[in-house]
Amino acid sequence: MYRFLLTPRWWGINVFAVLAIPFCIFMGSWQLSRFDARVASHQQQENRSSDAKAAAPRPLESLLPVDQITSGRQASARGRYDAAHQLLVPGRTLQGKSGDQQGFYVLTLLRTDSGKALPVVRGWLPGDANSTADTAKVPAPPKGEVTVTGALQASENQGTAGVQAGGGLPKGQLGMISAASLVNIVPYGVYDAWITLTVPTAPMHAVPPAAAEGSGLDMKAFQNLGYTGEWFVFAGFVVFMWFRLVRREAEAARDAALGILPEGQDGPSASAAPAGAAGAEGAGGAAGSGDADDADASEDAMKGKQGAEGTHGAEGTREPQGA
Repeated sequence: MYRFLLTPRWWGINVFAVLAIPFCIFMGSWQLSRFDARVASHQQQENRSSDAKAAAPRPLESLLPVDQITSGRQASARGRYDAAHQLLVPGRTLQGKSGDQQGFYVLTLLRTDSGKALPVVRGWLPGDANSTADTAKVPAPPKGEVTVTGALQASENQGTAGVQAGGGLPKGQLGMISAASLVNIVPYGVYDAWITLTVPTAPMHAVPPAAAEGSGLDMKAFQNLGYTGEWFVFAGFVVFMWFRLVRREAEAARDAALGILPEGQDGPSASAAPAGAAGAEGAGGAAGSGDADDADASEDAMKGKQGAEGTHGAEGTREPQGA
């Protein structure tokens, strides 16, 4: 009954199923491992952040470049604030007791002894960066040479939350904290990193460090989990369709062996029967027509014979009268 599995058409179906099922399982397992890796990285980042808060700050140069290990570590740098190039970063939220509040960062560049400047987020203030009343609350940066300490952060990109990469901001505002954004604003080099002060000047609030890119449970992590389910569903679908096709083919072969034809299909006996019946009817019709013709001819002959006898009888009766 299952000999059809050895036909060329079914060889192609079988090979596809044999290759597709392990491939889907492999891809699903790989996506699951990516999700597990992101969860583990997120846990490690949280542990490092807790340790970094208690650890002693290290010189900035020893922590560069910023990666998943050094991100969030306490860094220290010495230099002078460039008050002439202080910038406001609008559209930034900070979680408070009453929920998320809209405000802006206060960013000031620290000119270090190396000649490069370090972007320093001195704190966060609620309000609108375009409002004169809100920006008037920004305290002036300390004068003279200072040593700053804060959590080290990597440069932002277009995927960072709160970033305004479209441009069109007023003078004195910055949409994205990165060396690429600052290179056209200041006349000196800038580190490809920034720090957020642990203890800001009142009335500003401290900006908590963000998790390193690729180490948190972000949307990409949950995408990996969703892709895991999709690949396993694909594997199950291939198995289901293969068994369904085999079952249909086996049922069709069994019906054909029993002489059961699909609905709407006529066998050879059905087509031959009408032809035989038509032939019989034609033969019967021809025989019936011949019999009718013979009967008519016999009837005419009898009438002719009777007419002849009647005439002969009349003539014989008239002869004696003539004599």
